[in-house]
Amino acid sequence: MIEARHLRVLRAVATSGSFSAAARELGCTQPAVSQQMKALEGSVGTPLLIRSGREMRLTQAGEALVRHAAGIIAGLTAAEEEVAAIAGLRAGRVRLVSFPSGSSTLVPTALAALRAAHPGTRVSLEEAEPPRSVEMLREGDCDVALAFRYEGAAGAEEWDDLVVRPLLSDRLVGLVPERHRLARAESVAIGELADEPWIAGCPRCRGQLVEVCETAGFTPRIDFATDDYPAVAGLVGAGLGVAVLPQLAIESVRPRGVRTVVLEPAVRREIVALTLPDLAQVPAVTATLEKLAGAAARSEGAGVRGSGVRESGVRGRRA
Repeated sequence: MIEARHLRVLRAVATSGSFSAAARELGCTQPAVSQQMKALEGSVGTPLLIRSGREMRLTQAGEALVRHAAGIIAGLTAAEEEVAAIAGLRAGRVRLVSFPSGSSTLVPTALAALRAAHPGTRVSLEEAEPPRSVEMLREGDCDVALAFRYEGAAGAEEWDDLVVRPLLSDRLVGLVPERHRLARAESVAIGELADEPWIAGCPRCRGQLVEVCETAGFTPRIDFATDDYPAVAGLVGAGLGVAVLPQLAIESVRPRGVRTVVLEPAVRREIVALTLPDLAQVPAVTATLEKLAGAAARSEGAGVRGSGVRESGVRGRRA
């Protein structure tokens, strides 16, 4: 097998005309140059140099190898520079997948911080809800997946093969029309909404809603179902029903004609950033995870006060 270091030595010998001159050019000893040339000739199985006294010239095979060496060395140099740029975050690409409320709250802050710190790193964004986003990560269609799961839900082992970066704990809050009988309550037991018509959100949130309501002793009458959070808020604001949405979704919607109320008992979803173990070693992926964690910390501190939910704060875990 031909080694790149041997090609560099051959090219130096060809351009300088002697082992001693090549050694000076390469910053090594003449015996080292001689040994590497012998190793290269052994690899290719034919002489590459003809030595005549103090003169040295290339054989036909040597000329052919030198001709190809220029392109090979140039390509390797370019590859080394590109890898060094990626490792140093002067370049790189990260494919990010996020659920919608994460895309409109955590992701913009994180990507703005990433661009400011590492302007050469490019990030693409695609939206998908878990479990589809997690499937995309495992299938190689993204590098980082922003995902969530409800606390206490079955299937906690579903992420055991992934690197999990906890971001925050996102509490579910109730949405009622601003003229609703419970609009100004300090907190509301979900059972108090048993007779209300309901507007349900995304499929996973919808399933969680039904589970929580059934635990409280009733099955919700779902009149409307939509994956669009602004539509949920609009339907509630029009007096067509009540809803339960994650706090992060409320921050992304900023609803009008709606009051948010604290629900008891508390139900939370854990928001995380996921990646594969090998990808976690890539500098651009590591930087993206760090910026997502920073965005979550800022959201955790400001989100509740900005949304009008009367609660002291949403607590989360730090990585």
